[in-house]
Amino acid sequence: MSDIVERGQLRRIVLIVALLNFAYFFVEFGVAVTISSVSLMADSVDFLEDTAVNLLIFMALGWAARSRAIAGKVAAVIILVPALVAGWQAIDKAFDPVAPEPASLILAASGAAVVNVVCAWLLVRVRRHAGSLGAAAFLAARNDVLINLAIIAMGLLTWATMSGWPDIILGVIIIALNLTAAKEVWEVAEEEELAAKALAGEDIDD
Repeated sequence: MSDIVERGQLRRIVLIVALLNFAYFFVEFGVAVTISSVSLMADSVDFLEDTAVNLLIFMALGWAARSRAIAGKVAAVIILVPALVAGWQAIDKAFDPVAPEPASLILAASGAAVVNVVCAWLLVRVRRHAGSLGAAAFLAARNDVLINLAIIAMGLLTWATMSGWPDIILGVIIIALNLTAAKEVWEVAEEEELAAKALAGEDIDD
C-alpha cells in the first residue's frame, strides 16, 4: 500500500512540474518573439521539452523497468529538440545580429529561473525513484537553471554593448547543455535496460 501511495505522490509532483513548464512556455515565448531573442526563444522551447518529459514520467511511473528504459530513451530524444531550434535560430540571427531588448530579456529569464528552481527542488525526490525518466526530468531542470542564469548575465552584457552576438553565442551554449543532458539520460536508460534483462535472465551483449 505504501508503494501505491508513494507512486501517487510522485505522479502528482511530475504533473505539477509539467503544468508549471507548460504555463511559463507561453510567457517566455511571447517575450522572445516580441524582442527577437535567440536564447530566450530556445529556452521557451525548452519549457515544452520539460513538459513532455514530465508527462512521460507521469504516464510511466507504473511501468516495468524495461518500459521505463524505453521511455527514458524517448525523453533523451525529446531533449534534443530545443538544441535543434536554438541552432536554427542562431544561424538565422547571425545574418542580422540585432540586440534584443535587455530589460525584458532579463525579467523573463529571472521568472524562468524561479520556475526552474522550484521544479528542480520538486524533482529531487523523483530522480531517486523514477529511473532514467527521473534523471531526464532532473537534468533538464538543472540545465534550465544554468541557462537562465546565463541569459541574465548575457542580458546585462547586451545592455552594456547593445550587440546581438552575446545572444547568438548563448544559443550555442544551450545546444551544448541539451546535448550533454540527452547523452546522460540515454546512458542511464541503457543501464536500466541492461538491469531489466539481467533480472529476466536474458543474455546481455557486451
